[in-house]
Amino acid sequence: MFRTILTAALALSVAPALANDSIAELGTGGLILSRSDAVAMESEDLFISQEKVTVDYVFRNNTDKDVSAIVAFPMPDIEGDPNEMPAIPEAQSDNFLGFEVTIDGVDAKLQLEQKAFALGIDISADLKAQNVPLYPFGDAAKAALAKLPKEVAEDWENRGIIIEDTADDGSGMKTVYAPFWQLRSTYWWRSTFPANKAVHVSHRYKPSVGGTSSVSFFYDGQFQGQYATYKTRYCMDDGFENAVRKAAKDNPDGYPQYFESRIAYILTTGGNWASGNIGDFKLTIDKGSPKNLVSFCGDNVRKVGPTTFEMTAKDFYPEHDIDILLLEPSDDTSGGDNGNGG
Repeated sequence: MFRTILTAALALSVAPALANDSIAELGTGGLILSRSDAVAMESEDLFISQEKVTVDYVFRNNTDKDVSAIVAFPMPDIEGDPNEMPAIPEAQSDNFLGFEVTIDGVDAKLQLEQKAFALGIDISADLKAQNVPLYPFGDAAKAALAKLPKEVAEDWENRGIIIEDTADDGSGMKTVYAPFWQLRSTYWWRSTFPANKAVHVSHRYKPSVGGTSSVSFFYDGQFQGQYATYKTRYCMDDGFENAVRKAAKDNPDGYPQYFESRIAYILTTGGNWASGNIGDFKLTIDKGSPKNLVSFCGDNVRKVGPTTFEMTAKDFYPEHDIDILLLEPSDDTSGGDNGNGG
């Protein structure tokens, strides 16, 4: 879905991207444990690409008693606002990231907790009473809202649960009710950590990849616009910036012929375990194509393959989340592997 929207935007945009040329990424992270005093994160092997995020953990119960705990995976909150364009990998599903988890190689028995909020008020019961799915995107919610009794629709509009949305569906302008509530989702399961033993947990999902249809931080021959924010957030270095300058110089219009893709990973939840740090931490980032440029913050990052970058650390305390910026050629004329890892 993201590719389709962004391709259409590229056809219209050759100048710096405006707000309506952008799709927002949804920050997602790792697991949270209900008891963090007994179970340590011995290692974490994290892989991030545009197609998938995989995380392999080794947890160890360092006590002499088995520990039973709830393990949770918070999904990113999503807003049902027709004026926003969040990147949703599985747009028709409650499991909109395609989340999966195994414990010692066996599929975990997952439960999904969902609640809907409007103006900070839990309106889950209101939606369920009218057979409206809590998940605000997808055809099911639209169909259910179209069947609302008039008095309910008017009440919900007054309470900020839904809004009127006017758009051209191909047969002319039409006004319908659209979701305006916030969805909060968490996958969780009960897990036992045997005394003085390691437990291997692996999970994977499709990341929410945001993007902009052109480079938002370089135009008119200079770095500007989002540059200061991006410089801090993505640690853009001289090699990365020189590649952007070269791309702008090579284009007769003076703009670097790239579009942005962005991934946000919430790493700081890794501190919610006994000792507060990760014994052995490994991060691998795959930028996809050798033609893509990549920038992200990290210490002692090494390039380990044509498209992959790696960072390792011992007794790692996750103080910061991971934000990844990818620049992808918007045509086939861009060459070279100019990406960097930090």
